[in-house]
Amino acid sequence: MLRILPLLLVLLGMGGALAAFELPAESTQVIVGTAADWDSSYVELALYERHPGGPWQAVGAPWKGRLGRNGLVWGRGLHPVPDGARTKTEGDKRAPAGVFHLGGAWGYYPSIQKAESLSYVQVTSRDLWYEDPASPHYNLYRRIDHEPRTAEEKKAQMKQGDHAHSLKLFIAHNAYPRIQPGAGSSIFFHIWRNGGNAATAGCTTMSEENLKRLIASVVPERLPLYVLLPRAEYARYREAWGLP
Repeated sequence: MLRILPLLLVLLGMGGALAAFELPAESTQVIVGTAADWDSSYVELALYERHPGGPWQAVGAPWKGRLGRNGLVWGRGLHPVPDGARTKTEGDKRAPAGVFHLGGAWGYYPSIQKAESLSYVQVTSRDLWYEDPASPHYNLYRRIDHEPRTAEEKKAQMKQGDHAHSLKLFIAHNAYPRIQPGAGSSIFFHIWRNGGNAATAGCTTMSEENLKRLIASVVPERLPLYVLLPRAEYARYREAWGLP
């Protein structure tokens, strides 16, 4: 019994930390993604909104998306991570699970339909996003004042003539100012490949129509969040975290 007691205390501590977390009260817009399990690359997405202090209400019908080809793994966001749980690493081909702030939008077009307050960057050849954990700019956006010259700059170019990345919305996993080298970078919502028949390297993808609708719906003043979890974990934390 004495040998079992420390383990019970650890488990109770883990449960307490996870139960103590709750979606911020000031967040009144959330995108929910649920997958069948940790190894699934398929996701069902839905948008929810609420008035401050009120219940979550679905906005429109849910839609389909794709995740990392190896499924999901705990990411670095607002949520607590269970002690000893595996977490995302660069190149693991898994989408980060948890609760995340959303950032701005990037795209190839001069303008897009969006809330006035949502930042949008028309990507040029000089817009870079670094995915090399050894770089001092790891998981950061940077616009340089010259055409890319070095191998590092060319590899980090956001504009690669790839339609799947012609429109994207940042998911703040492992984001500034809490960037951990090697914990995963460049996580976005973007357009899926091959009509949804291709998984991703860790991003969440969907049809171009649904992505445009999603970006047009995001209102920064509502402090929108992305909640991505396997269904069992979603059910486990739903009440405690105040999920829709």
